[in-house]
Amino acid sequence: MYLSGGTAGIWQANWYLVGPDHGRECVIIDPGQDSARAIRQALADDRREPVAVLATHGHIDHIADAAGLADEYGIPLHIHSLDRPFLTNPIAALFPAMGLLLAQAFPQPFREPADVREYQMEEESGRGAVGIGGLDFQLRHAPGHTPGSTLLVVAEDPAAPVVFSGDVVFAGSIGRTDFAVGDPAAMSRSLRDQVLTLPGQALLLPGHGPASDVSRERRSNPFLRGGT
Repeated sequence: MYLSGGTAGIWQANWYLVGPDHGRECVIIDPGQDSARAIRQALADDRREPVAVLATHGHIDHIADAAGLADEYGIPLHIHSLDRPFLTNPIAALFPAMGLLLAQAFPQPFREPADVREYQMEEESGRGAVGIGGLDFQLRHAPGHTPGSTLLVVAEDPAAPVVFSGDVVFAGSIGRTDFAVGDPAAMSRSLRDQVLTLPGQALLLPGHGPASDVSRERRSNPFLRGGT
């Protein structure tokens, strides 16, 4: 599998490019603030053509450059319906007091790209799938950090899938639940039902910080330790 990525913006958020080993298609995952230039360069260097932008959730540090890149390349942005409103109103997902900071960091109005598509999932299981860019992404709805937080799972090897975990789980920690739309109880359920049910060898590629895997987090992450 082709995989590239980097870190950008004042919040040091991770972005990723992922696609099949062969061919030119790929998808862009979580293009946050000031990531566009590096993403364009990586695409050119690797001779890859993006066919979609996928968002793990709607916080501004992960979707700030999503609309611009989606429209620049003429591709859709995929996001959970519950986080779609944050594309145009990011303050609603944070704290009202952060309004001045965002106004200074992002002087231009927030907008949706021309083509927005919402993840399709079963309501009861919180699971779904989307095939795009030559890959099959398994979707796991994992609310708590935001209402629409979604794990994007590429299971070419079912025993060791690659999981773009956004801000649900990090190496040694989990995403904050004290924002305006956070929900600690929902986060606990997401960790139990969506994260801890992944194989131990599942590679976790988070929205911030280094990669990890589920087995390591079960052993060392205080929010997951002891899970089965």
